[in-house]
Amino acid sequence: MSDTLTKLTYQTFQQGKSYFGLVHKILGSQLMNLMHPSLGKRGKRIPPEVLLKLQQRINQLLESDWQDAEKGVYPESLLFDNPWSDFFRHYPMLCLELPEIWKRSEQKRYQDFSPEVETDGYPSYFLQNFHNQINGYLSDNSANLYDLQVEILFNGTADPMRRRILSPLKLGLQAFDSLPQRKIRILDVACGTGRTLRMIRGAFPQASLYGTDLSPAYLRKANQQLSEIPGELPQLLQANAEELPYLNDYFHAVTSVFLFHELPANVRQTVIEQCFRVTKPGGVFVICDSIQMSDAPEFSVSMESFPEIFHEPYYRNYIDDDLVERLEKAGFENISTKVHFMSKYFVAHKPAEK
Repeated sequence: MSDTLTKLTYQTFQQGKSYFGLVHKILGSQLMNLMHPSLGKRGKRIPPEVLLKLQQRINQLLESDWQDAEKGVYPESLLFDNPWSDFFRHYPMLCLELPEIWKRSEQKRYQDFSPEVETDGYPSYFLQNFHNQINGYLSDNSANLYDLQVEILFNGTADPMRRRILSPLKLGLQAFDSLPQRKIRILDVACGTGRTLRMIRGAFPQASLYGTDLSPAYLRKANQQLSEIPGELPQLLQANAEELPYLNDYFHAVTSVFLFHELPANVRQTVIEQCFRVTKPGGVFVICDSIQMSDAPEFSVSMESFPEIFHEPYYRNYIDDDLVERLEKAGFENISTKVHFMSKYFVAHKPAEK
């Protein structure tokens, strides 16, 4: 397939996902306003000029995604890696759950877990119905629906945003070019369903990949997704990122995607310090998370409405938090940031041994 045809196919594929997400949200909002009109008053209407800027950012994100694939940062096949079987199997369930989600949101039952869900031993900040999901992050149903929910939330751009970590990851790992790739160890903290690890695998076919998460349900889903890759042997552990169960200086690179906005401020610092501890001297730490207020004041309406609509209790603190200062406090240096669409990236390096 020629590059022109491949790019056109990719643009059509992404446009289809974008339209689907948009239609789902419009129909869902209309139904919600009929059933729970009070919920419709929580969010503020986004001005047309802001919607135009959001679309421009989506276009820039997709162009960056295509260019990275064209440059060989990752194979073009990764652009079309979509869990279709999960979509057709779980989308009807996602729709059927909406009335219960709206009801819980209206009643502000944000720490509501079914009796059969084991909640002992988890930190209190984790026992939340993030995104108003039934049983938070502690059920298999939640894990099955998560990727689909996030793709709809971001109009089909969640995977392109995740892939933005791959280029800085490759650049950061150039410090270890003398090593065979099979000896490179990469850890994804809060790996969730394993989507990020699948993408890292596409860019690093021989590296040793590791993942940790607090949720056993999400780790089961990650194991399922990663085991679909021929020859893959997932190295996944249930662990709190505040106490990573690895030796000091063990990983050549550490990543974390969409974690820090779901942590209280003091826990963010602890997790960053743990990531510093397990990163090798000369190694790289790459974070992908939400944009912050200083990055795009024009999107303040969206950022201010987000925690109320989707129950993100630590988000308001996050959007004004100085993560660069936190990274420096932990010992990282040579820190850079970049923004793509609604996501922000922090690339930090652990000082090399002298």
